[in-house]
Amino acid sequence: MPIDARAPAAPISVVMPVRNGARHIAEAVRSALAQGSYLGELIVVDDGSTDETPAILEGLADPRLIVMATDPALGSGVAAARNSGLAAATGEWILFFDADDRLVPGALESLLALAARRPDAVAVYGDYTRIDPDGRPLGRRGLLRARTKPSGDILPRLMAGNFFVNGGIMLIRTETMKALGGFRLGLRHAEDWHAWCRLAATGPIHYGTGLTVLEYRIHPASVTMQKAMALSDFAPALEAIHADPLLMERFDSDTRAALRRDAEAQLRTYIACQAVRARRPADALRLLSEAIGAHPRRAPRILAVSAAAAFGL
Repeated sequence: MPIDARAPAAPISVVMPVRNGARHIAEAVRSALAQGSYLGELIVVDDGSTDETPAILEGLADPRLIVMATDPALGSGVAAARNSGLAAATGEWILFFDADDRLVPGALESLLALAARRPDAVAVYGDYTRIDPDGRPLGRRGLLRARTKPSGDILPRLMAGNFFVNGGIMLIRTETMKALGGFRLGLRHAEDWHAWCRLAATGPIHYGTGLTVLEYRIHPASVTMQKAMALSDFAPALEAIHADPLLMERFDSDTRAALRRDAEAQLRTYIACQAVRARRPADALRLLSEAIGAHPRRAPRILAVSAAAAFGL
């Protein structure tokens, strides 16, 4: 992508944690480097790879590419790797990007333009499409391109259920993310949901309608696709959210209880939808039955969302 002389100098840091990502790391890195001068630095944090990842990264010469190891003081894991990259970031804005996904051409430029139109924002975000392990389009999310998503004060909606597929769709003010301390260590699942809720508590997060910025890769062999997960897998993150004073001070006890019930319903629906997408019909039926049994008043929505998952949305 040619350098755009009109672009501000080095405004965005992209942080990419990776561990044993040899199959897709080069493709992911190139999609970030192709963002032109809107990318100030791509910080790849290697969290202990034992495959060919280090050699592949060594062969991707670009002055904006910085390869580092996870800070040993933080331990290991995706949250520790992201926090290591966050500490090293120098851009005004930051985007957390997974090492098996792809940024679409112009993604950073479009997100930065959205941020310029929303000077009150602590973050802005767009949408995504799905791709398979070989990079081919997957599903029918393109049919939803014109839909709206929560924008502005999104904290109540976000505490009721995470709607960010991952950090690769969101541009965040680096100073704000650093002030919040990044991602909570020790959460195995949904550590990003907790971080996004804390971010939303600090100010508006705006959505760009029709703005697709990420190709999100689906792996049929991944844990979430092959293993029937349970609400208990996400309980530590849910507890962290509802024990966080920054979040709880916004709501009275009745509202907090309602938001928790909504979050539990959303998590049960998500777990069932993953079984639907993975074509595990027995698990899907069992999980849908459990979700409806636990939240009977939400049965129409649970069934509608699971049907959308079966249709590829």
